[in-house]
Amino acid sequence: MRAPATLRLTLSSLRAHRRRFLGTFAAVLLGVAFLTGTLVMGDTLRASFDSMFTGATRGTDAVVRSATTVTAAGEAQGTRGPVDADLADRIARVPEVAAAAPLIEGAGQLLAADGTPVGGKGPPTLAGNWIEDEALNPYRLAEGRTPHAPGEAVVNRGAAKAAGLDVGDTTVLRTPDPVRVTVVGLATFGGADGMGQVTWTGLTRADAERYLTARPGEATSIAVRAGPGVSQEELVAALAPALPEGVEAITGQRAAEENTEMVSGRFLGLFTTFLLVFSGVAVLVSVFTIHNTFAVLVAQRTRENALLRAVGAARRQVVTGTLAEALAVGLLASAAGLLAGIGVAAGLQALFPAIGFPFPEGDLVVTAGSLALPLGVGLAVCAGSALLPAVRAGRTAPLAALRETDVDGSGTSRARALTGGALLAAAVGTVLAGVLGDDPSLWLAATGAGLAVAAFVVLGPVAASVAVRALGRPLRGANRGLARRNALRSPGRTAATATALMIGVAVVTLFTVFGASLKATMDRTVDRSFAGDVAIGAPSFGAGGSGLSPRLAPAVAALPEVGTAVGLGSGVAEVDGRGRALTVTDPAALARTLDLGDVRGTLTGLGTDGLAVAADEAASSGLAPGRTAELTFTDGTRRTFTVRAVYERADLAGDYLITREAWAPHRTQDADRLVAVAFADGVSAADGKAAVTAVADRYGQPEVQTREEYAEASAGGIDMMLTLVYALLALAVLIALLGIANTLTLAVHERTRELGLLRAVGQTRAQLRAMVRWESVLVAAFGTLGGLTLGGFLGWVLVRASEGSGDSALAFAVPSVRLAAVALIGLTAGVVAAWRPARRAARLEILRAIGTE
Repeated sequence: MRAPATLRLTLSSLRAHRRRFLGTFAAVLLGVAFLTGTLVMGDTLRASFDSMFTGATRGTDAVVRSATTVTAAGEAQGTRGPVDADLADRIARVPEVAAAAPLIEGAGQLLAADGTPVGGKGPPTLAGNWIEDEALNPYRLAEGRTPHAPGEAVVNRGAAKAAGLDVGDTTVLRTPDPVRVTVVGLATFGGADGMGQVTWTGLTRADAERYLTARPGEATSIAVRAGPGVSQEELVAALAPALPEGVEAITGQRAAEENTEMVSGRFLGLFTTFLLVFSGVAVLVSVFTIHNTFAVLVAQRTRENALLRAVGAARRQVVTGTLAEALAVGLLASAAGLLAGIGVAAGLQALFPAIGFPFPEGDLVVTAGSLALPLGVGLAVCAGSALLPAVRAGRTAPLAALRETDVDGSGTSRARALTGGALLAAAVGTVLAGVLGDDPSLWLAATGAGLAVAAFVVLGPVAASVAVRALGRPLRGANRGLARRNALRSPGRTAATATALMIGVAVVTLFTVFGASLKATMDRTVDRSFAGDVAIGAPSFGAGGSGLSPRLAPAVAALPEVGTAVGLGSGVAEVDGRGRALTVTDPAALARTLDLGDVRGTLTGLGTDGLAVAADEAASSGLAPGRTAELTFTDGTRRTFTVRAVYERADLAGDYLITREAWAPHRTQDADRLVAVAFADGVSAADGKAAVTAVADRYGQPEVQTREEYAEASAGGIDMMLTLVYALLALAVLIALLGIANTLTLAVHERTRELGLLRAVGQTRAQLRAMVRWESVLVAAFGTLGGLTLGGFLGWVLVRASEGSGDSALAFAVPSVRLAAVALIGLTAGVVAAWRPARRAARLEILRAIGTE
């Protein structure tokens, strides 16, 4: 048999059985479309932000800034100290400089027309001084005029739209002290209404110095424009002699690249990685669906392949023909998936502005890489999934054409059971070694989790026989009994079909359990550590917001209804050379509203040179009461502090406590992240909260919350994350549904004669449809049960492997209601998947079905 004949046979088989490949085609198309859409969207966003920053800072040839940066543990970007704003005048006198302007920037959150804060759930809310030199100002005035008088402001147009504000309107800007401002102009950034969801308010220089800096005369950086014929590198070299110690100059191009990297490297990198993970889940589910389709097709075509072998076809040719079918389906489906993926990216570009996340303006960016990778994945998935069935087809003996053949040789062999059992034992042992030690190992836990997934896949056919019998035992009636026996007829096929759904349900369960554990941990933390009655909190999810006014806590403490009110601010410094976050507060008062556990030493009298350290941090850093530590602040100063107390619980207090007096010389924009309030004796909860709310309204209307409300708000981002996860995993569940439907359709074709005989002996169309549906429900129930078990186990592994031990460890929680909903959705999926196969089975003509070979 020549190669062209093999190709012709392949094409003829595809034409004859094209309907059997619909499920495979759809699974590959969806997986490739999701992957392509993710890559195209990432490239588009990256190019758009790069173009935006480059355009916005085109006139800035150099940036002068502090050379001192302190990066706290867990932060991706450090905190940089201020520079002297008057340095701009000295820089302007350098011959190579055409203009220089100080840039003052800090946190500033606008209140909308209805009094609600704008932004603050992730992207930062910024305020700064309006720069009159148009070339140095990244913002362009689009409407109105620039600010000249105190209280006047220009707002980026995107923020103004979100706030319902227009030129001439008056609102409040939290800096974090509330400042009454009048909007006199609207601005754009790099030609767009704003930089994504970042909000920006431009003030006069005097107002910016007053509200955004700790002391007048400070600036975040200085923007410099070069004179005619001076390159950026030449400008930076000329500036160096004019700069004081601790101050550096970088080119405008490098500054733009750093800003782009801050957005695309952190946010876009995390965002696209997040989407790629779910693309991988969808592709993995597709693998099981495609493999099962070809396994069934090869089993059904045993006699056909045997005849080919009998007339002279070599094993290699049979294998090649089967793989050629897979590659042909993969090529067509991947090509369609590429087009669909570009459509997905275009749809997201139009959808994101509607949900409050505007794409930067610009055309879609479609690169060769974002097309080649999904195409390669689609072809590899099809070829790889069909490889084992193809090899099995090539091993078909010619004599098989002369006898009836079984569809399945069963997957319940002793070797499979022993292999799966060994994998499961290795998985459990590896996981326990990784999570039960004094120092949990995420790598060991991840290895054990991977072995557990492999064990579930290998043991699937063995477990299918037991599980289907157990799940089908409550089913009564002849049709349901037939459904159970049909599912048991081929344990390997049942397991392979259910595995696709199992993977999707397992990932959903994993995130559900982990999210519930995070919320339970937050509830436990607040319940254990928060000893006050109400909390006034800033947004805890994301980097936005402006914090709380440090004058709020003293104002609340002055109320007769309040016994203690203490604010917790934030700072950063290097402690003995390591970047650490500091909590700025009154430690003695803090102990009356937060439960710090056992305290060694004293929290009173820390003064301007004392520290209090959490016990775990003290143990890892070698600190104890009486010992000293050198702190280096962002302004470059170094001071020696004495550890005067070590406290047990760092849940809400953080690892390091210093007084406001100690922090004051080094602070920049001062803000609190939390005000903890304890009522005076005899004050009711309602009266106390009402009194505190009345005072808080004068400081920008932050929300006053009970302990339960504060815990729920602190975990608010978790539900948002889970909603996104569920939406993304819907694709994997859809692909699993296609797999179940495709397998049932192939099974109906395979059992055409059998179904005809059932109809001939009296089975009605409705009973036949019910039989197929119950078979699908049993398969779905097996997959759902396996997914819940595997996902729950992986969730436990992730919780136990997460950083923390003792009091700081995550609390494992099983959300029974949500998991019950997942189980119900899995069973419903079985009913939905059976709709078309059941309908097709019921429409078979009895006599023609009986006569089918």
